[in-house]
Amino acid sequence: MTLRLGLCSVTLRHLDVAGVLAAAVEAGLDCVEWGADIHVPAGDEAVAVAVRTATEEAGLAVASYGSYYRAGHTEPSAFDGVLRSAVLLGAPRIRIWAGATGTDDTSPDARAAVIRDTRRAVALAADAGVQLAYEFHRNTLTDGADRTLRLLDDIDHPGVRTYWQPPLDVPDADALFGLDTLIDRVAAVHAFSWWPGTTRHPLSSRTELWRAALSRLRAHDGPLDVLLEFVPDNDEKVLVREARTLRSFASPSRVG
Repeated sequence: MTLRLGLCSVTLRHLDVAGVLAAAVEAGLDCVEWGADIHVPAGDEAVAVAVRTATEEAGLAVASYGSYYRAGHTEPSAFDGVLRSAVLLGAPRIRIWAGATGTDDTSPDARAAVIRDTRRAVALAADAGVQLAYEFHRNTLTDGADRTLRLLDDIDHPGVRTYWQPPLDVPDADALFGLDTLIDRVAAVHAFSWWPGTTRHPLSSRTELWRAALSRLRAHDGPLDVLLEFVPDNDEKVLVREARTLRSFASPSRVG
């Protein structure tokens, strides 16, 4: 598998679009996942077009659109603006969320609503040539690898996949077991090193985890985006270092 390395714009919320692009270029990255929180608000068509143009002029690709649409929870009509922005941004993928509560706290009816709304959204997205992928995250129905796999199986649509990232406070072996469980359904990876909890460290602090994870991903067919997220202190000055570390992990000669 070809690994394309990039940046989530939410990492640098304090910078404008030009600042995010400059940081990504300086770090030698390939692409940007633009977030809907600050840089590309859902439904603002002019901004989406402008950010796409700026990204291309910087020599970078748009990896995806990081929306905050929560299937089965957000007002369904809001997805129209999300999809318009993604299309105008030139994003091949929209990140969505699987509801607003964890699996154990979600009723059967609420779970059914997430599935139903995801199927509706992916039908619209597929018509526009855009893929959906769930954020892999606590307090949603993707709060574990086996649970995410079951949700994807229940939705049963090739246009819906999942992101992967190391779950909070989960040892390396368990995190990698989860990746192995989902690997055929992973659309992209959010790369960061948190431990314990949300304490941020350089990516190199979890070298064994990331080398093993990228080795597994490289063994699969097709391209995949690995996107730096939540660098220490949200500091653009460390992005060059973090990108260099990620690149070393992704290199076939260094991954083991």
